[in-house]
Amino acid sequence: MGVQFECELTEGGALLTSDERFKKARADNAAEAAADYVELIQDLIDEFGEARATDLATHMGVSHVTVSKGLQRLVKNGLVTYRPYRSIFLTEKGRDLARDARERHVVVLQFLLALGVPNLVAEQDAEGMEHHLSPETMAAFSKYLESARAASDVPKN
Repeated sequence: MGVQFECELTEGGALLTSDERFKKARADNAAEAAADYVELIQDLIDEFGEARATDLATHMGVSHVTVSKGLQRLVKNGLVTYRPYRSIFLTEKGRDLARDARERHVVVLQFLLALGVPNLVAEQDAEGMEHHLSPETMAAFSKYLESARAASDVPKN
């Protein structure tokens, strides 16, 4: 049994053991990577009509081997279909995840911009923050943006 740390709680309020914290961190990292991949795949499809492994590698700054391993995990999780040297296609589940990831990104970005964070900094920060905010925090960001838009000229996009 692992050591318990008071600073790490489950949703039910129970303490996580050290091994549970590491498992959770690995699972969270895998979920973040999957969301980033499918969001980029959808962006490439929207912009160019297709997404290819070489395009993912270029945009993500990683090797083809890294992309290939990532795509294999996405296939295993039912998020994409692809064949080597061919276009990559999102499954319905993959499209849903891409849409949700894009929506989270936009809400966080708009929130940061509404606070006065410069655009380039807001873009970079939103990319990291979007994966770590709870549904409650996302709802609070959205509610703030709605009230700010109603009270002023905060842009919708």
